[in-house]
Amino acid sequence: MIKILNQNRQYVAYLENAFNIGYEKTFNQIWGASFSLPLNDPKNEECKALYYVEVYDNEEYIGLFRIVPKRTVKNESTEMVTYQCEHVLATLLDSSLFQYHETYNITTRENLQYLIDQQKQKHWKLGTVDFTRYFGYKWENENLLSALFSVPKPFDVQYQWTWDTKSYPWTLNLVAPETAVTCEIREKKNLIGLELEENPMGVFNRIYPLGYGEGINQLNIAAVNNGVPYVEDAESIAEYGGVKEYIWVDKRFEDAQTLKASAEALLREWREPIVSWRISAADLSSITGEDIDKLRMGRIVRLSLKEYSTTDLRIMKESKSDIKGDPGNVQLEVGNLNADLGTTQADLQRRQQINELYAQGATNISNFAYNDNADQDNPAEIEIYLPDEMVKVNKLFLSFKTDKFRAYERAIGGGGSIVKSTSSGGGTTATSSSGGGSQQTSSSGGGVAKSTAAGGGTTVSSSISNPTFFAYTSTPVGINPELTSHIHAIEVTDQMNHSHNVTIQAHSHEFDIPNHSHTVTIPNHTHTVTIPAHTHDITLPDHTHEIQFGIFKLNNTPSKVTITVDGNTVPYTATNGDKINLIPYLSKDSEGKVNRGWHKVTITTNDLGRINAQIYTQFFIQSRGGGNF
Repeated sequence: MIKILNQNRQYVAYLENAFNIGYEKTFNQIWGASFSLPLNDPKNEECKALYYVEVYDNEEYIGLFRIVPKRTVKNESTEMVTYQCEHVLATLLDSSLFQYHETYNITTRENLQYLIDQQKQKHWKLGTVDFTRYFGYKWENENLLSALFSVPKPFDVQYQWTWDTKSYPWTLNLVAPETAVTCEIREKKNLIGLELEENPMGVFNRIYPLGYGEGINQLNIAAVNNGVPYVEDAESIAEYGGVKEYIWVDKRFEDAQTLKASAEALLREWREPIVSWRISAADLSSITGEDIDKLRMGRIVRLSLKEYSTTDLRIMKESKSDIKGDPGNVQLEVGNLNADLGTTQADLQRRQQINELYAQGATNISNFAYNDNADQDNPAEIEIYLPDEMVKVNKLFLSFKTDKFRAYERAIGGGGSIVKSTSSGGGTTATSSSGGGSQQTSSSGGGVAKSTAAGGGTTVSSSISNPTFFAYTSTPVGINPELTSHIHAIEVTDQMNHSHNVTIQAHSHEFDIPNHSHTVTIPNHTHTVTIPAHTHDITLPDHTHEIQFGIFKLNNTPSKVTITVDGNTVPYTATNGDKINLIPYLSKDSEGKVNRGWHKVTITTNDLGRINAQIYTQFFIQSRGGGNF
């Protein structure tokens, strides 16, 4: 039965004249359906592009589809319109993840919910999620369905997408598929025909996975796989005669751990030949009503065939070409499919386009120059910044030379009215010693006359105030020789109380100095001086010093240097160096990756000097982020 619904999901027609009704259900892919109407059926008017179609197999609901291309055929024998339909899961192709999206350290459910929330029209909601993983994902410029189907790619277990389209919004589930045998195909019971295809050309037992980037900067798994850039299966190598390599590239992967897990999932599928069982069987369930006779996509079927041992395989594809005309004939593909089962058909068609749209970036080279003075207390400090957009740092080298210290002036201005006081040490004794035995001689000029002059008119007065006795002895001379010597005594009382005034006239004395010399002998001796504690006060008036501008260099240069990077000492002390690898000394995160952000390189000299340095960086940078200015 076919029912038509408009884009508002309202029933508009039942197609009782539909014929060649068929469907195709493929494991973890978009389902398809088809039907035809007579060209003259008026209900062709209701079968518009992107209208919805409900398909039933007898009373069993198959699913909800939408009309995509239609083809009209008119000739002498046939007049009909054929409609091709795709499952409404394809509505997720209508929404895109524009530009760059990234999730990290969240569960599988949270990742799926993030993607479901990006729908422009909320057709779908998230239902059951049986898995909890913490893979990181990055998407850029791709459709929403491809992004959703990429989430379980790295799983190390089988998974199955299921959905419910009977209620709206439709429900999308990610579940663990059944692993027990629930149906069977036996000869002389329900087996109609069998075709077995085994293709050993699809065996690959060593896979080199490559992701984002290019050349040396392309993502591989060596960092998370003990330095080995591939995954391999030893049993397959032994069984199929050696290593069969495959280089698998998907540039949407930007996380090495996720890339490795996806490669391991592919290895489990590719380590053995692709074996496809194409089986035509009779669907007896409508007759028997037994569940074991229901041959449905996703179930584990037991094949019991005479020429082959009993095998249990999953039904990967279920299809019927004519529900009305041949309702019991079901076509099955069991085992492996000739496609990547973890990817939708739409994803396969768009993979190349998506890879082209992904912003890859390019390898870049950057030079940073530094020139400044340095000494043992003030090192040259070179700060460099590594942005988050640097996917990989390939090289980071330091080259430098030391030179003479350079100044650009010789004086600075004074600060006026400054008073400073200096203090002696107090009680300091200083002793000086003569040379001992030295003689010094001075000589006059000879015959030189010098004159001194009195002041003139000066009066000196003397007086006697007490009585005094004077005795005078005289010897008579002449008149009477007979008289002998005798004494005359005179008592002077007040009569002697008198004074004498003497006036000295202005006058001069002349001295005549003959030629002569003076000889002085100085013996060995010392002088001891004791300086008491004291201070000196100095007052500087307002003043300035003229600055002499120019380039002035010291004569000496440092003899060694000390280099550190983010606090880590580089074992290098020479005063010149070329291409010193700094990557081992840069600060790193817990995974050994160079931290993004600021880094500091210091060069300390053991004397005044000048550092001329270059930091050379080669890196791979993403072409995303920021604006477009």
